[in-house]
Amino acid sequence: FPDCALVCGDGEYEKADGWRSNEIVWRNVILMALLHVGAVYSLLVIPRAKALTWVWSYVCFIMTALGVTAGVHRLWSHRSYRAKLPLRVFLAAANSMAFQNDIYEWARDHRVHHKFSETDADPHNATRGFFFAHIGWLFVRKHRDVIEKGKKLDVTDLLADPVVQFQRKYYKTSVLIMCFLVPTMVPWYFWGETLWNSYFLASILRYTVSLNVTWLVNSAAHMYGNRPYDQNISPRENRWVTFGAIGEGFHNFHHTFPFDYSTSEFGLRFNPTTCFIDLMCWMGLASNRKKASVEIIQARKLRTGDGSYGAVNTRQEKEA
Repeated sequence: FPDCALVCGDGEYEKADGWRSNEIVWRNVILMALLHVGAVYSLLVIPRAKALTWVWSYVCFIMTALGVTAGVHRLWSHRSYRAKLPLRVFLAAANSMAFQNDIYEWARDHRVHHKFSETDADPHNATRGFFFAHIGWLFVRKHRDVIEKGKKLDVTDLLADPVVQFQRKYYKTSVLIMCFLVPTMVPWYFWGETLWNSYFLASILRYTVSLNVTWLVNSAAHMYGNRPYDQNISPRENRWVTFGAIGEGFHNFHHTFPFDYSTSEFGLRFNPTTCFIDLMCWMGLASNRKKASVEIIQARKLRTGDGSYGAVNTRQEKEA
């Protein structure tokens, strides 16, 4: 998964081919340190907050997660399903609540990540270690290859989407409103929570947790777990990441079949994002869900998998 919004801009990158810069972007280091200190302090606020504020913070977390998983990842990065305008507007707003760069830049860099995974063109190249893949990539300049390869990708679909372009144009304003003002003001206005409590729980703690859950897909899910579909690539199946990232931890499957809207062969199981997309289809707001067939999955398991999942999958059992 790509960027936190603090990452260096497209003009800031490592200056020599084949050379990995250790030049630290101190702005990012300081801001991330302050954010995490604030999140630790937020833990002390939990006992003083009202129960409704706890619930609201979790609702904001789920909305934040969907803005990434169902929105910028499965819809805009991979085009694994189609969404009508109302759903795209909701997902764009949720993506602004996530504050991980605008849809256009996130999706572009994620496509680079898939096409050049575990190379210097990968923004969070896991071969550079857990810390780099998790958060360290935000603390140094982008490698030149990330910028150059990104410029060569076809992103005409993103440029043609008015929702993507509107969010990009007004991104800073939308982040201020969706990531900080709305989460903070709702508890204060509707049930008399203090602004202090609602800010630290629904904004700071929720934002920090959501960032780290996303980053675990880049780090832990590229290092720890089994590889039942392709043992020749780094991404793994990681149940803990699946739980935290509402269905995004089936990472070996996802990198093997990136077009599959469910990112898993197990359908709705352990996959709230897939549940959400299916619900949107039932409501008529989404359609054209792409799936890897049972035959293709089975053949790939036998050909390149590590043997950890066996022959029969959940979809096949459903169809039997």
